[in-house]
Amino acid sequence: MELVSLAKNPIPSGAVVGSVAGYDGAPLRFARWEATRSPRRGTVCIFSGRGEYIEKYFEVIADLRRRGFAVAILDWRGQGGSFRSLKNPRKGHINDFAEYDRDLVRFMRDVVLPDCPPPYVALAHSMGGAILLRNAVETGSWFSRMVLCAPMIALNETKVNVPTTLVRIYAETAATCGFASSYIQGGSDRSEETLAFEGNHLTSDRERWARNKAVLDIAPQLGLGSPTIGWVRAAYRAMERLGSPGYASRVQVPILMFAAGNDQIVSTRAIEDFSVELKVGSNLLIPNSRHEILQECESVRQRFWAAFDAYLGINEAAA
Repeated sequence: MELVSLAKNPIPSGAVVGSVAGYDGAPLRFARWEATRSPRRGTVCIFSGRGEYIEKYFEVIADLRRRGFAVAILDWRGQGGSFRSLKNPRKGHINDFAEYDRDLVRFMRDVVLPDCPPPYVALAHSMGGAILLRNAVETGSWFSRMVLCAPMIALNETKVNVPTTLVRIYAETAATCGFASSYIQGGSDRSEETLAFEGNHLTSDRERWARNKAVLDIAPQLGLGSPTIGWVRAAYRAMERLGSPGYASRVQVPILMFAAGNDQIVSTRAIEDFSVELKVGSNLLIPNSRHEILQECESVRQRFWAAFDAYLGINEAAA
């Protein structure tokens, strides 16, 4: 459950690292930090995307602490330093997104609420955004606000290159026939972040790409390969729920969503359409960004942080 440190990606000072029991007792890795600057503004809880890990967010954690926030972060089950349910730990697998929902409850109840100062703000990326949107319609959410980067409301069909209906039929049929734990067609153990920078769909920033690759080079156990058929089925079911009529209007937590103009992973149009229906939220498009806004070049990240600070009422000079 320890964190991995590199010269170019050091562990932020004062880390408290541990394991929290998931809904079924499975060990899930978490880490938390106190703020490094006053005034203290509460806690930002970071929820990563599919295949990500705590170490990838060290820079973001430092950015938040300088703004007066304590930070808490969780590795979702099946990835990072958390429990992996299959014999092949490289397979990204889940049976139902409800498992993530239940783990979120345990993380908040056992880690955040006892040891982290309120109010609580959620900062989530991609799959993490989809999970947080499931929470946002529930009564009594822990979060006063949510900031979602490229939330996975729908996938970009140009990336999939197959109509959504066909992918869903394939996943539902194959999983029902006993292949839920098998890789999707063409899947492998190889993590996308260990491939060449050229042609990647995640970030245009070569240095941050190299930094994340270096983490996986020395700690390959943190990496994740392709999703399983079961994960794909669960994801499409979750996205269908988010896209159902009237869902966005039921969101009860104020939300600022960011969409990436050059996103080849999730649908920017779906994010924009969802935001239109929000009663307590808005959307900001960052034109030149690829999918991982927080791992992008400085010009993109500066736009993100400017909007983040304005949304949360943070004085620019203090940040």
